[in-house]
Amino acid sequence: MKKMYLMVLALGGASCIGPTAHAQLSLTGQLRTRTELRDGYGNLAPRGSQAAIFTSQRTRLSFGYQASRLRMNVTLQDVRVWGQDASSISVVDGNRLSVHEAWGEIQLINRADTTLKFRPIDELSLKVGRQELVYDDVRLLGNLDWLQQGRRFDAALLKFRHQGWKLDLGGGFNQNSDAFGLTGTSYTPGNVPTTALSTKNTLLPLPAGFIPTSGKNGSPILTNAVSTNGQTQQFKAFQMAYLQRSIRQQTFSALFFKDDFSKYRIDSIGSESSGYVYGRKYDVLGVHSRLTYGAMLLGKLSKRVNYQAFGYLQSGRDRDGLRIQQAYHYGGNAFIQQGHFSFGLGYEVLSGNKSGLKTGETSRFDPLYGTPHRHWGYMDYFYVGTGSPSGGLQDSFFKSKYAHKRLTASFDVHYFALASPVLNRSIDGTLPTRIQGGLGWEYDFVATYLLNSFTSLELGYSFMQGNNRLEYVKQNTVNQKDKQGQWAYLMLNIRPDFLAKNQSSR
Repeated sequence: MKKMYLMVLALGGASCIGPTAHAQLSLTGQLRTRTELRDGYGNLAPRGSQAAIFTSQRTRLSFGYQASRLRMNVTLQDVRVWGQDASSISVVDGNRLSVHEAWGEIQLINRADTTLKFRPIDELSLKVGRQELVYDDVRLLGNLDWLQQGRRFDAALLKFRHQGWKLDLGGGFNQNSDAFGLTGTSYTPGNVPTTALSTKNTLLPLPAGFIPTSGKNGSPILTNAVSTNGQTQQFKAFQMAYLQRSIRQQTFSALFFKDDFSKYRIDSIGSESSGYVYGRKYDVLGVHSRLTYGAMLLGKLSKRVNYQAFGYLQSGRDRDGLRIQQAYHYGGNAFIQQGHFSFGLGYEVLSGNKSGLKTGETSRFDPLYGTPHRHWGYMDYFYVGTGSPSGGLQDSFFKSKYAHKRLTASFDVHYFALASPVLNRSIDGTLPTRIQGGLGWEYDFVATYLLNSFTSLELGYSFMQGNNRLEYVKQNTVNQKDKQGQWAYLMLNIRPDFLAKNQSSR
């Protein structure tokens, strides 16, 4: 603790050396609390159930360093729910302190640096370590900042810049251990249960590399969510290329992203006397590779009208080995800016499973590692941890916003529908039927007030008007859930710059 205190003093003293110093140091923080009332958030709530209320908190401390050819950043993060720990805890309780980011970026080529003799392009740098990947509108790659714990990648990124062109080439390779005696490169997702209840209600320890899927009463232990935002399996490796070019008021970008998933086999543990736990054993050689590629165009049609259009395809195999057939995601929107107000319409489609698919095939588009909260409704019904319909999604929306000095307010309306029909597998005893059409309306209101230069207060309220189709395709039940869901939150966000000389409190 004493060493940490001395380091902070050293950072503060170094920042005051003056303009002749070449290095720049930064020390920033964040304390974000969010109190939520959930009554049908993420999924329709059971009839007669009570709303949940809780407060979660994110605390971050970021150290930054920048010199002529080097940038570094380390962000420590603690995420928890108020009351999750007792007021006095023991040493065995552990903690939730983690490293959110820890990266260094080395400048290899820079035409502005006359001390470098080799300067064929404007700029070339290498960024290595734990880092956020934030591209375009965080539709497919983002830091998921709404979630208190956020998202980051362990990766290396080679960044080219030349005459308005931007090209990023990146990759990562995941492994869970560097222990002696470890052979092969089989990879098991982290943060999985170490024990599970068997078919005879016996608690069984789980061996390494085993992910339980069902046990007591055949109930699922880990659900196979559609999106990797609610994934049950982390990728083994990824490779990506991102290209961007801006010309006047138009910006074009293209993305190629390949993620590889470890293969597995269906297995079980246990015995006749203790019962069985069924699951997946990740000890099969090889990976399933998925390819995602497409482009986005955004810009201005006039001084007051902004537009966006995009389209992406997926091929290869998903993390369960299903061959991907004609999976797609496309959409567009246009917004009018009038003074402090903006408003506009948009439409998006994410493909689902179509009729005529063979065994071992899928046509569902997975929006990778983006921020669904920003795009498909603030109540997080789609492409998050609660999964998404096998029939995909259509989203028709109207969005409006007011922004002026300290106050920003927005009001959005979404109409959700299936992109492809879903087969009703006679849950009520009748013959199977095809479910298609609308899933419901969602209304989102958010207001943010800037208390001072480093503190904001945000209030949000959302309402979902769903139906039986939404209940069935999301939760596989009919007439058991309340068709109206609501969610409200109050969030305080404090982001001080500890080394700033003129940080205003006004």
